[in-house]
Amino acid sequence: MAKELVINTTAHETRVALLENGHIAELYIERNRERGIVGNIYLGKVIRVLPGMQAAFVDIGLEKAAFLYVADVLDEMEAVEQLIEGRNQHGNASGEDDERPPLPPIEDLLQERQEILVQIAKEPIGTKGARITAHISLPGRHLVYMPTVDHIGISRRIDNEEEKDRLRGIIEKIRPPGTGFIVRTASEGKSEEDLVSDMGFLIGLWEEVLRNRENRSAPSLIHSDLDVTSKVLRDTLTEEVDRIVVDTKEEYEKIVRFIDTFVPKLKYAIELYEDDEPIFDAFGLEIEIARALGRKVWLKSGGYIIIEQTEALVAIDVNTGRYVGKHNLEDTILKTNLEALKEIAFQLRLRNIGGLIIIDFIDMEKELHREKVHSSLEEALKSDKSKTNILKISELGLVEMTRKRVRESIGRTLCEPCPYCEGKGYIKSRTTMVYEIFRELRREIRDLPGYRVTLLVNPDIAALLSDEEHGGIEELERRFEKQITINARPGFHQEQFELMIG
Repeated sequence: MAKELVINTTAHETRVALLENGHIAELYIERNRERGIVGNIYLGKVIRVLPGMQAAFVDIGLEKAAFLYVADVLDEMEAVEQLIEGRNQHGNASGEDDERPPLPPIEDLLQERQEILVQIAKEPIGTKGARITAHISLPGRHLVYMPTVDHIGISRRIDNEEEKDRLRGIIEKIRPPGTGFIVRTASEGKSEEDLVSDMGFLIGLWEEVLRNRENRSAPSLIHSDLDVTSKVLRDTLTEEVDRIVVDTKEEYEKIVRFIDTFVPKLKYAIELYEDDEPIFDAFGLEIEIARALGRKVWLKSGGYIIIEQTEALVAIDVNTGRYVGKHNLEDTILKTNLEALKEIAFQLRLRNIGGLIIIDFIDMEKELHREKVHSSLEEALKSDKSKTNILKISELGLVEMTRKRVRESIGRTLCEPCPYCEGKGYIKSRTTMVYEIFRELRREIRDLPGYRVTLLVNPDIAALLSDEEHGGIEELERRFEKQITINARPGFHQEQFELMIG
């Protein structure tokens, strides 16, 4: 699969698009005033311990207090303190299959006003503060360093068992005692020299974090993760990436330096885009981004999907739309569902949708068809780096799935709730507003002094009141012996109106 990175940089914003076969697959956006904080390390202060939730709120200097669950505190705090004091051994290592003891009460681990070193695991999303952990991890090109955990993990995307054993053996030999590492997918086939170099860089970075902690008081930022361009380069550069195209010389030079430092053995085609046409327009990306913000996504066959994002979950509905099929209803439904699931997998990555997702496929009577749709959905999501978990199609024809979410979706990054409908997606109809105005007049007109009342309304409402609903105005005039004048105001919202005397 041909992959490209297209990078657009301005004074206020950086956008990085990962293209697969010429189409945008993932989009990363970082605005200077709203820079992402996942991976940042803070020295925080506990402001509230919640025994009933087995959690605590921690002040790390952001607008909202961060949320820390008991499982993200246990063991790691003691390990950090030991590392600061220069001791390498801590706790008992436990294998993945070991049975963990019950979690202790949160109040036994944390007290109010206590200082704790934490890392952002999830961005603040919606009304929720950031999710944090005391389990620090520092990602590199080939490895992820976990200084507070005695563990070695291997990426699930490395399938070859012999390669897994080789990499595990290298890490076991070169790692400091009592520390942990996760071997990333990019390590496959790499030499011991490459891994030693990456490990040395990460250990030095952790030592710098500890030095910074000693000189700061809570709440304060101890370590900032890479900017969005460097982070995407670190996480996505493989032999599959054919070229990198960037539209500013400064960013071009920064990318060259990054590659020379971290992946000098890999040769990439790095191009400086200098045409007058904006780079995202030249690659047709602005149209695809606009499509990713829409509620309805059309399929090539004529069917469509509806994507509704709520606070609790994301609902996706599949419809046949204009597609009527060629043979029979079951085949039409199956083809629409198979086409829809590919688009759903694509949209989840592009929109960065996470959390609980409910997919309402068109009902299928044949069990064989349901199994085919489920297995095809799993296959379509294999290229997604975010962890997903898919349940079987329920009796109601629904698929429940989860997708790991660590940052806001593209929709919530680029958009804000409509100030008119307050995020409902609907406004009151013209007829509803006319009858609401009638009720308001009945409440208020009796006590208004004078003979004439002026009604200021939106032009569409004024037209309805002067034509189809004029009988209602006449009835109010007779009943309350008032003259009601309708005045259209172009600047008024459809739900806005005012009553004036005279």
